[in-house]
Amino acid sequence: MAIHTERLQAIIDEKLKPVVKKVDEQAFYAEEYILALGEEGFFNSNAKSEATILQDEATVVLETAKVCMTTAFCVWCHLAALTYIRHSHNSYLKSNILPKLENGELLGATGLSNPMKYYSGLEKLHLSAQKVEGGYRINGILPAVSNLGNRHYFGAIAAIDNTEVMVLVSTQTEGLTLKEKVGFIGVNGSATYTCKFDDVFIPEEQVLSESAGAFCNQIRPTFIYYQVPLGAGVIAAAVEGIEKVKAKQNGCNEYLQVQASKLRGNYDRIVGELAQQASDITLKSIVETRLQTVYDTLEAVQTNMIHNGAAGYVAGSVASRKLREAYFFANLTPTVRHLEKLKLNMSKNEC
Repeated sequence: MAIHTERLQAIIDEKLKPVVKKVDEQAFYAEEYILALGEEGFFNSNAKSEATILQDEATVVLETAKVCMTTAFCVWCHLAALTYIRHSHNSYLKSNILPKLENGELLGATGLSNPMKYYSGLEKLHLSAQKVEGGYRINGILPAVSNLGNRHYFGAIAAIDNTEVMVLVSTQTEGLTLKEKVGFIGVNGSATYTCKFDDVFIPEEQVLSESAGAFCNQIRPTFIYYQVPLGAGVIAAAVEGIEKVKAKQNGCNEYLQVQASKLRGNYDRIVGELAQQASDITLKSIVETRLQTVYDTLEAVQTNMIHNGAAGYVAGSVASRKLREAYFFANLTPTVRHLEKLKLNMSKNEC
């Protein structure tokens, strides 16, 4: 790994650990932490191979998720936006927006939950576009886009004629209305908003692809790859939680069927698969890894709750927060049911 892990841990200790309870209980958005990662070069892709970029940035997500998966999810949203521009042929975005997203001047978000479901036949596309002079006019509503604020850009896909166009949208764009969504049992503090497009004009210089379906097929493996360390980080936190209480009630936890050693083995396997796939990432392999990680993460947080006993059920406990984070991970697009469908389709050579 080329990443400076000691400096990353220092930023986590300084900018994230002090606000974790506020994130979970008060919907606090840890924006300063994500900006600090950019300022310290953790999103810099210059002179790096694609494999190194993937592994380095996956490490950032993983280490963040050990402490706060909600904030790690926000980091993933940012990485999704970086992925879109890095894979686009748009020279303006690569020259003018990408450097600012990588260095902490701007932050990014995905906006592709609905389109990813659309391309798998799960939902209708929520946005529509009309070609006009110099760009597109877009209308519709995205029910939930996370990691948004005043200095943010997010990807969006809109239907036009018999195809779809993918664009990068600034939250400062005229005609775009954001309404914050809070009150989640998990991922409070994810800066999630409903985004209403009312004849929003997107100039041609912000078009990522005019063949959005093909473009999504290209970026989807990376999109999913960066999600896997969300679960791995939660598993690592569960292992830590279990080990902290192993002497509880005279060591009675040793009689429980699932122990930290099994969860640690799952964690090691996931990290190994991420390292291997960074050099040869395919949709089939990463879907299988992501799906198994969901089940491993759910097992880990349930085991952690059982090992902690009554203490885990106290409001604000780390064990209960990790439990809620894991349920969100299972329902993050692509959700567990979406992944099961993708896996089955690929086994039939349909995907």
